[in-house]
Amino acid sequence: MSSKQPHPPSDNKTSSGLEMADSDYKYLAKPPSACCFAGTIHKGTPRGNVEEILNVPTYVVKPSEEKANGHVVLYFPDVWGISNNACLLLDGFADAGYLALGMDYFRGDPISKYRLSKNDPLPEGFDQAAWRTKHVAFATENVPKWAAAVREKFGSDKTKYVCVGYCFGAPYVCQMLATDEVSAGAFAHPTLLREEHFTSVKHPLLLSCAEHDHAFDTEARRKAIDILQREKKVYHLQLFYGVSHGFASKGDPDNPYQRWCKEQSLRGIIDWFDLWLVKS
Repeated sequence: MSSKQPHPPSDNKTSSGLEMADSDYKYLAKPPSACCFAGTIHKGTPRGNVEEILNVPTYVVKPSEEKANGHVVLYFPDVWGISNNACLLLDGFADAGYLALGMDYFRGDPISKYRLSKNDPLPEGFDQAAWRTKHVAFATENVPKWAAAVREKFGSDKTKYVCVGYCFGAPYVCQMLATDEVSAGAFAHPTLLREEHFTSVKHPLLLSCAEHDHAFDTEARRKAIDILQREKKVYHLQLFYGVSHGFASKGDPDNPYQRWCKEQSLRGIIDWFDLWLVKS
């Protein structure tokens, strides 16, 4: 893409019509920034398909009949959207027995639309705040509707649901965990989280975190854990030494340690879901 790509409109309203300036809120996990746009594109051929659910493109990948556990993972992507990396992670959840669905709330407008490759700068004049506000408003309003449509299309009386979000997707994990629509959730290297996101969760939450994370630094992470402990929430913290924001979805697989961290994050999240759904 060249710098001639159209820029997102400067709409600073949320879906409720309220102004949404970053300065209006005290974030624990800061809004997406340059650290969220970097990373490594992973190699591999996804095996799922894209379907329209409530007019939202959705990556759907089914487990094998031998492994299927009857439960569903709702996946909320980072700013790269339903990228090859996201699809391969979704395939990993399917390998563990889950029907996995990834919501493309960017609807064809991820950050990668404005860059030819992961090393390209964003176009001059690109309005990151306007891009973010536009998609936050859509996702906040439509995640519950999309999840309900997934339940109607794929669920049964015995189906249980869990949710996972990376970076931009973290708030929607907390949004779902504040309801009784899911049994557990997890996020990795989150952004856009406020204290209310932690006080409102009703179900078990796993936090998969990087030691060096500009968006969710040590002070913010410790404050989040303090809130979870004070409010007597069920949680588990993974903290990976030496890695930075994006490690769980965009780490370099050619680096043995980064690859291990990425794989351990996914394995830990799957084990967390299994505990609350399959093994309990």
